[in-house]
Amino acid sequence: MSEVKERYPHVFSPLKVGNLTLKNRIQWSPMVSALSTAYGEVTPDYINFIAMQARSGVGLVTIGATAVDEENGQDYPGELLITRDECIGGLYKITDAAHRYGAKISVEMCHAGRGADGTIAKTPYAIAPTAMAIPYRMKYVKAMDQGDIDRVIEAYADCAARLYKAGFDMCMIHAAHGNLLSQFLSPATNHREDDYGGTPENRWRFLLEVLKAVRDRVGNKMAVEMRISADEIMPEGMRLEDTLAFLKVAQQHIDLIHISKGLIVDKKYSFHTIPPYYHPYCHNVHYAEAAKKVLDIPVTTVGSIKNLDMAEEILAKGQADVVAMGRALLTDPDMLKKSRAGKPEAVRPCLRCLQMCDKNVDDGKPVRCSVNPRVGHEGQYSFLQPAVHKKKAVVVGGGAAGMMAAQTLAERGHDVVLFEAKDQLGGHLPNICRLPFKDDLKQYCEWDVRTTLACGADVRLNTKATPELILAENPDVLVLATGSTLFAPPVPGIDGKNVVDVVSVDSGKVKTGQKVVVCGGGMSGLECALGLAMDGKDVTVVDMVPVDSFASEIVFFTRNMLMEELQKHGVKLVGDSKVEAFTDKGVETIDRNWRKTTYEADTIVTAFGLKPNTENFDVLMNLVPETYVVGDCGDGAKSIGNANYTAFHYLAEV
Repeated sequence: MSEVKERYPHVFSPLKVGNLTLKNRIQWSPMVSALSTAYGEVTPDYINFIAMQARSGVGLVTIGATAVDEENGQDYPGELLITRDECIGGLYKITDAAHRYGAKISVEMCHAGRGADGTIAKTPYAIAPTAMAIPYRMKYVKAMDQGDIDRVIEAYADCAARLYKAGFDMCMIHAAHGNLLSQFLSPATNHREDDYGGTPENRWRFLLEVLKAVRDRVGNKMAVEMRISADEIMPEGMRLEDTLAFLKVAQQHIDLIHISKGLIVDKKYSFHTIPPYYHPYCHNVHYAEAAKKVLDIPVTTVGSIKNLDMAEEILAKGQADVVAMGRALLTDPDMLKKSRAGKPEAVRPCLRCLQMCDKNVDDGKPVRCSVNPRVGHEGQYSFLQPAVHKKKAVVVGGGAAGMMAAQTLAERGHDVVLFEAKDQLGGHLPNICRLPFKDDLKQYCEWDVRTTLACGADVRLNTKATPELILAENPDVLVLATGSTLFAPPVPGIDGKNVVDVVSVDSGKVKTGQKVVVCGGGMSGLECALGLAMDGKDVTVVDMVPVDSFASEIVFFTRNMLMEELQKHGVKLVGDSKVEAFTDKGVETIDRNWRKTTYEADTIVTAFGLKPNTENFDVLMNLVPETYVVGDCGDGAKSIGNANYTAFHYLAEV
């Protein structure tokens, strides 16, 4: 029998990191999950979450930002507590879960410094190299004295030793993204005049002392990784050449260097660290490649690496030794298994939307995923159990919620019929994914349609679900997933020839003139405006809320990059202005000071949002005793995440 050729030979080759051997080159990138208790204690949900990561087949799992100082070092609620010996028993349950599946496990140890979260800090001030506050973080910042410095160094060493006792294979020193260690490194945030400031060597001193203390405490029994921003982006921050000069010295204390970018603690630069879908893929690879040329230790790259094909190419070119992936694996933990089996098209694509994996955690809520509703529920739904009693189910509507409903019911073993009035599945998705920066959504839409058609459901397109059709199927279960429709307020002139809706523009079905006014400063209006501006149009966006409140429904990483892109492409934003009328000349508005203005337009685009599609609900709700309403038509038009979440969780035990 001829030997089967490995599909991803570089990905699935082992790697020596210090005295540790990783079974492959994929690292589950550090992600904060907020699955611990409010006091940082390990929970069953946390253990199951880590077990899921290890079961994915990755070589290394790294738990996200974990404070070494519980007084004022935390930057997120729900971080694990690693600062007390009584935590060791709970932490061991986590390492045991990872080791059951052959993964090595690490913790990203950090101190937030001036980026500490004031809602959970036990002191009224943060500590930092220099007393520089961040407006939306803690108001008071204390410049660290020698006692503070010595205490934090000891804290890192103590926590590393504690992690070793709990069975961790590695620890990561978090010196990236504007945390305390990087605050000392950076000339932008370190204005000290003592031995810890001024020259590059002095700014390096604190971090080198932390690294040495950790290494002295754990020796070679535990591998040590360090995470760093190759470029902080901010003015006067660390640039690549500064970072490489430091790493040449620091590498004597560490076994693996993890190269990232940007600052989380400053919102203006945070989207470089956790990039939304406007950002290019693999955006940090060139930094890792530069580091490999001058360092003697392995190098990890991270940042919008979506699949194993990308990872294999990076490794094959010698641009990095390890590829870290987070959101892509969260979206589909079976990525490695499916890809290695020759089925990469079966991998559920990540949207890079950040709406539930990041926004939830920022709000202190447990991690979730917009397209994988099992995330955070691994103990209950890692595998759907076959239904005890097989049922006949009818799903009305083939948008995001309807497709998830059909997939879920079919996986449970039920007979499923899906009625869709249009000639294709997807609802609004096939139209809104045509914008030039929506490739992630396009990939997901194609996957979702493909998966629904293959799930075993009887999908009937071009079929409007009437009561007669539904009852003819003699269903035990009825699922209403009729989605949402565009909201059109009674603005005078809204039926004018120069007025079009946002979906028609996004889909390319309607072409606009050169001068465009978009009415609506929500996400859909702003993204439409960006797409038009990228096409060379002169675009103005008008809304009755202040500009600072435009697209407030989305996570700040995504919003900040969207606003920067709009500025870059010359889109004019007008807030505090209510639309009064549409005319053949443009949009008439009135602002909060009762001043009237007309914004000239060849084309007016309405983007006033969505409303639930509840047509015939009075009749449909009474057809079948066991009826479920999922997605936008249920509790208001919200998001893909809400559509998938309600459709799955309402039906996972039907």
